[in-house]
Amino acid sequence: MTRLTLAAAALAVGVLSAGGGAMASQCPVMVKAVDAALAADTQLSQAQKDEAMALRNEGEELHKAGKHAESVAVLTKAKEIVGAK
Repeated sequence: MTRLTLAAAALAVGVLSAGGGAMASQCPVMVKAVDAALAADTQLSQAQKDEAMALRNEGEELHKAGKHAESVAVLTKAKEIVGAK
């Protein structure tokens, strides 16, 4: 029974680690998408640009802190504001 429990725990850690790695690599791509959309100078108001940039910076800091799920959530909001895909 103990071996089964240890195997299940190891599998759970492996699955969670793999998901975190995928999110970690997604963050920089999302930051670049926000940057590109802001550089394209779409018809965004200054308030929208400021909000998107603040969210972009927050997402980048969360990524650097290893909080990738939170980073993705924040960067998704920034991408929505600037209309990035």
